[in-house]
Order: sequence, then structure tokens, then C-alpha cells
Amino acid sequence: MKATPYFTNSVLARRPYITEAMCRDVIANAGRTEAQPDGRIRYYGYVESLGKWVRVVTLDDGETLHNAFADRGFAP
Repeated sequence: MKATPYFTNSVLARRPYITEAMCRDVIANAGRTEAQPDGRIRYYGYVESLGKWVRVVTLDDGETLHNAFADRGFAP
């Protein structure tokens, strides 16, 4: 899977609980998907191993990982 330098150098370094495999799973099994005004795409998925909802943001191609984090404010 492709990733931006921000995802590779910042997100993975600051959030060791996030993995690329986890992000692929959230994208493939998203509970909700939203387009952002800038064209990026948000995917929300529940990650059982964390016991939390995770938001994964891709670029507008829907494939290139840009950001990911446990979303404390998400309500399904």
C-alpha cells in the first residue's frame, strides 16, 4: 500500500499502536466513509484489538495512506 511521507515518518512514529495492516483492514471494512472538502477520504472502522474506532485518511485516490488515529469522538 502506498503512503505519504507524513504517514510513514510522523504518524507511525507517534502512534505505535497503528499499523499499515490495521489501516488496510479499516479501509476494506469501513463502517462509514466520508469525503473531505479537500478531496481526501475518511474511513472509520472498529479495531477489536484496540477496542476503539480508528479513522484512516487517504488521499483522493482512496489508496495512499495519509493519517490514522483512534477517533475518540466518533459515534457510529
